[in-house]
Amino acid sequence: MDISRGLSRRSVLAGATAGVLAPVVVGASSAPPSATAAGLTRRITIYAEQLPGGLYGYGLEPGQATVPGPLLEIYEGDTLEIELVNNTDQRLSIHPHGVNYETSSDGAPLNASFNKPRETRTYIWRTRTQYQTNGGFWMPGSAGYWHYHDHALGTDHGTGGLAKGLYGGLIVRKRGDLLPLRQYTVVFNEMMINHKMAPDTPIFEARLGERVEWICIGHGNLPHTFHLHAHRWADTRTGMLASATDNAQVIDNKNLDPGSSFGFQVIAGDGVGPGVWMYHCHVQQHSDGGMSGIFLVRNPDGSLPAGAQDALDRFKGHVHTPSTTDDHSVHSMHTTH
Repeated sequence: MDISRGLSRRSVLAGATAGVLAPVVVGASSAPPSATAAGLTRRITIYAEQLPGGLYGYGLEPGQATVPGPLLEIYEGDTLEIELVNNTDQRLSIHPHGVNYETSSDGAPLNASFNKPRETRTYIWRTRTQYQTNGGFWMPGSAGYWHYHDHALGTDHGTGGLAKGLYGGLIVRKRGDLLPLRQYTVVFNEMMINHKMAPDTPIFEARLGERVEWICIGHGNLPHTFHLHAHRWADTRTGMLASATDNAQVIDNKNLDPGSSFGFQVIAGDGVGPGVWMYHCHVQQHSDGGMSGIFLVRNPDGSLPAGAQDALDRFKGHVHTPSTTDDHSVHSMHTTH
């Protein structure tokens, strides 16, 4: 079995590349002036399209829609203007978590904020830095690992869109944050990972020592947890410790319930070496039913480490049989030899 080296899907950060940005002053808001200082506006076009198998997806080019959609990324204080082109015959939208927007950019039918079939509409998402209020308290900025999704297909809450793949990751960074070499978006949605079940779930790859960023998102109706074998991270905004005296909890498993999101960075194989490492939901019936995938850490030269091919073949040999013990129609995953 040939496993090709995975490529990073890291998006262009606002301010990092000329030609896609126009410096502007962020629009008025209720926040103090310090939180709405001059920033950059990144303007992008996203295409919503129907995909095979009854799915829908977002893409940055016509015919390039994926599930999950493209990872969007900006810095605190900047603005993202999204021209959403609806190339489907369905009503749909795009709704963000973690950023500021007016009702016209809410993406919810409640505010008549959606794209009609074949319609193009602009959504504006703003971010802010933290700022001090009266009494010495601080209001948080927008930095974090967030996500976006449809809010109009199927029902006024976008239930149909979420069930069919209209979602993606959104990162708001503080300037000075460490940037990864590779980024991977993992969405737990019902009994699926990125709308697939093992052994067809994503195989994410890196070389030993590379900095890898994970963006984890929950959707659907089921509670999940995300666990990554042999790697751990601090339960902070970035997954890293701020100093030698930072006592933030270090974890390798975290709840990933519907509507939640988090992210972190790890050094691939740090302290454990290259190999085939599993990521999965730690609700046992869910992992048995197909909610598991592979994080393949290659040797520094890109070659497979000893034993990796055998492990990959074992994973691909997993089959599913109906389970009679789970109320959510979970499938059991067994290993064939």
